[in-house]
Amino acid sequence: QVQLVESGGGLVQAGGSLRLSCTASGLTFSAYAMGWFRQAPGEEREFVGVDTTRNGGSLYYADSVKGRFTISRDNAENTVYLQMNSLKPEDTAVYYCAARSIWYGSRNYATSGSYAYWGQGTQVTVSS
Repeated sequence: QVQLVESGGGLVQAGGSLRLSCTASGLTFSAYAMGWFRQAPGEEREFVGVDTTRNGGSLYYADSVKGRFTISRDNAENTVYLQMNSLKPEDTAVYYCAARSIWYGSRNYATSGSYAYWGQGTQVTVSS
């Protein structure tokens, strides 16, 4: 049974930082591309960023987070991270990690439907 478990969310002031973690089990971690999405209240789930390779060689980010958020992964720990700096109130959302086969490459990386597995989400709240 595949499980993705996020952690690290919380309340932070604008301008602050948080690091989210997502630990996977039940799958061959290095065979999966790991992405992050978020969903604010009343909004649709949106793409945040993805590492489409097993080693950080191909990273894509939403324009809204580019330069502030960074994805990294530790294959030995089956964990992907989302380092979030210079947080803004509009970053407030539930953040989800997701996994899809690495064989997708960079095709449709921002499409949530292309991801096979999802975590339960972790709340990030940024106060102004």
